[in-house]
Amino acid sequence: MFLRQAVLRSARAAAPQRAIAGSARTYAAAASSEKVKPPVSLFGLDGTYATALYTAAVKTSSLEPTAKGVAALGNLIAKDPKLVSILEAPTLSAADKSAIVAELQKSAGVSGETVKNFLATLAENNRLGLLPGVCTKFGELMSAARGEVEMVVTSAQPLDNKTLNRLESAVSKSSYVGEGKKLKVKNQVNPDIIGGLIVEVGERTIDLSVASKLAKMNKLLTETL
Repeated sequence: MFLRQAVLRSARAAAPQRAIAGSARTYAAAASSEKVKPPVSLFGLDGTYATALYTAAVKTSSLEPTAKGVAALGNLIAKDPKLVSILEAPTLSAADKSAIVAELQKSAGVSGETVKNFLATLAENNRLGLLPGVCTKFGELMSAARGEVEMVVTSAQPLDNKTLNRLESAVSKSSYVGEGKKLKVKNQVNPDIIGGLIVEVGERTIDLSVASKLAKMNKLLTETL
């Protein structure tokens, strides 16, 4: 909420802090020379921008600082979903967009030129509304580049670290994870599963939930009767 208010104040009162077009040219120049092959192919306009950012970061040897900055921006937006409506506003002037970019950089602690120039490019192209999706998809690129495989464990209640560590240890030794890959564990809560677990590793799903077992039992009873 405080960030949203700061962005609104900045958009109303601040003059452009720097020339967006100049920053965009700098970013474009970094991304236009030799070819970089991303670790995975992404789709959609946000995927295109995320891939362009990844390419620019590789070429400027700033991949990890860029990843840190993008993650900070993603966390910032996640804390205040209404901020997206400001980023998507079609009536923003060049001064508004420059002020918003400056406030985002300040609030997220972004210092790398690659991310700064990228934000300026989004602003110039009227694509600031894509920023949440770009942050998510850039995270996917970084996970692939680091050899990470995401494991999402869904439970009716939050799991403690000991349980998550045991699951990670067990799954990492299985065929679900390729050789040399690292598990990135995420626990999400869904009371609707009642009990048990749903474990998703990459594109594979292991459904051990009580809700799933009840559904199978109901189906069997229906077919029998």
